Amino acid sequence: MDSSTNHLKILSVSLLFSVLIIVESCHPVDREALLRFKSGITSDPSNLLQSWAPSSDCCATWAGVTCDPSTGRVVNVSRPGLSTGDDFPVDTYMSGSLSPYLGNLTSLQLLDLSNVKDLRGPIPPELGRLSRLTILFLDSNKLTGPIPGTFRHLYRLNKLYLSNNHISGSVPPSVFGSLRSLVELGLSGNRLSGKIPSSIGKMGMLIKLDLHENRFSGGIPSEIGNLKNLKYMDLSENRLTGRIPYSIGKLSSLVLFYLNHNKIRGSIPSSISGLGSLVFCQFSENKLTGRIPASIGNLTNIQRLILENNMLGGNLPHTIGHLTTLTDILFSNNHFVGRIPSSFGNLQSLQILDLSRNQISGPIPTELSKLKNLQSLDLSYNPLRLATLPRWLQEMRLFILRLAKTGIEGPLPRWLSSSSLSTLDLSSNALTGKLPRWVGNMSNLSFLNLSNNGFQSPIPSEFKNLSLLMDLDLHSNRFTGRLNSVFLKRIQDPLGRFNSINLSNNMFRGPIDENVGEMEAMTSITSLILSNNVLGGSIPKSMGKLSQIQTLELVNDGISGKIPEELGNATALGTVRLSRNKLRGGIPKELLNLKGLQEFDVSHNLLSGRIPPHKANIPASAFSGNPGLCGAPLPPCKHR
Repeated sequence: MDSSTNHLKILSVSLLFSVLIIVESCHPVDREALLRFKSGITSDPSNLLQSWAPSSDCCATWAGVTCDPSTGRVVNVSRPGLSTGDDFPVDTYMSGSLSPYLGNLTSLQLLDLSNVKDLRGPIPPELGRLSRLTILFLDSNKLTGPIPGTFRHLYRLNKLYLSNNHISGSVPPSVFGSLRSLVELGLSGNRLSGKIPSSIGKMGMLIKLDLHENRFSGGIPSEIGNLKNLKYMDLSENRLTGRIPYSIGKLSSLVLFYLNHNKIRGSIPSSISGLGSLVFCQFSENKLTGRIPASIGNLTNIQRLILENNMLGGNLPHTIGHLTTLTDILFSNNHFVGRIPSSFGNLQSLQILDLSRNQISGPIPTELSKLKNLQSLDLSYNPLRLATLPRWLQEMRLFILRLAKTGIEGPLPRWLSSSSLSTLDLSSNALTGKLPRWVGNMSNLSFLNLSNNGFQSPIPSEFKNLSLLMDLDLHSNRFTGRLNSVFLKRIQDPLGRFNSINLSNNMFRGPIDENVGEMEAMTSITSLILSNNVLGGSIPKSMGKLSQIQTLELVNDGISGKIPEELGNATALGTVRLSRNKLRGGIPKELLNLKGLQEFDVSHNLLSGRIPPHKANIPASAFSGNPGLCGAPLPPCKHR
């Protein structure tokens, strides 16, 4: 080989090496754009952008930046605030704004600045120049202003997430009409308003649509039925009106459909039968009327059907019994009438059945006893006229049983003693007799409500065995005896400490134990209501040690003595009602100036002295009936 050939080869390799060096280095336009963005970041505690140094190659050493090796142009910028570290997730933030210069990254395909939490200001319209962008994640920040109309140029976009910001204004129809490659759209948790543009029907590739928690108004556009690939649609927590469009039945791929917390009117369209893939359906908290269409029986994959808090009426369709995949039926607070269809006994997967607050009549079909997976049954506030608890209930493995105001009479049935119930609500019935000793065997109870009945007995000593009980409501009965039979119950640390107790409107006798604030079961209580009993005695100073108590009501209990200033140590108190007693002395300034105090009533006692200055807005009526009290909001004190 002659020397000229060798020189030629060396020259070729040298030139190729030079080209590779040039290509690998960062394009000056992209470097400037990223440095301009960095200059707008005012706080970067985890040094997400620390490696972005002007003297280094953005393609080689800048964290989160990827370049096209053939052009040197930046194609990916990924600096999310939540990312996966070596062993555990890393959660951080950045403060600052989005630079318009980011619009100069014209080869950019991915921009992820999600969850850095403190990006503020508007989304620059210049981002509309990123025509090669396929993924844009700006969610979970504090961005403001509108969605730029220039986004209509992002026609290659597959995923767009702007959720959980403060973005406002209406969505430009041209944006929805142009993003025909979009597969996922997340705009939830913003302040977007106006109508959902009908141009949404042009996004035929869309699989996920999340617009929940905004201020969208007007109707759901019928064009939404064109989104044949849609699997996930959440329009909940908006201000949508009008009807559910009939075209919804075309969404045969839809798996999740949430419309709850809107103002949707009219009936559920019979075309809902077309949603053959639907698994989760939630239409609660709307103004839906009419009957549930029988065609709902065609939703053969449905698991959760939530229609509570509407104005739906008529009989429950027996075709619901075809939906053997159902796990949850929540139909409470509607206007349903007639009997529960016996076909409900076919729902072998059912775990929760809530038909409370309707006009459903009895009897309850015995077929429900076949629901061996049922864990929660709530038929409260229906005119069932049960008279007695159905015996077949003991064959079930219920954890929650709520049958308030269903016409139950007589004593509690003994089979309850061997149940596994954690929640039992039989309030507002006509139950009578004693609270039986075997109630102590219901050791799984965490919630017990027997209020508004006709029980008349002391609390049996076995009650102390309810070591998991946290919420107790026995108000409006004729219970007698001492309160310590409740207060001194056992606990299973950390469980079993009381959260709430309501023993009002009974015939319990006092006084309240002076150590009540130190009893194990009482240390976490948030609400203690003992009004209208025959307690006498005084308010224990130890109540000031109840650090979590928010509500204290001791109205008309024959209590005397002073209001202890130690009560001001219970700093979580928001409601204090001590009216119609025989309390004397002054009102402790520590109590009246509690930071969270909203309701305070000491009227009709024997209190005296100047009402301490206070910031809470308490009416004069809350101090009335105490001839010795003076000062705002009562008339001023007289100088002697």
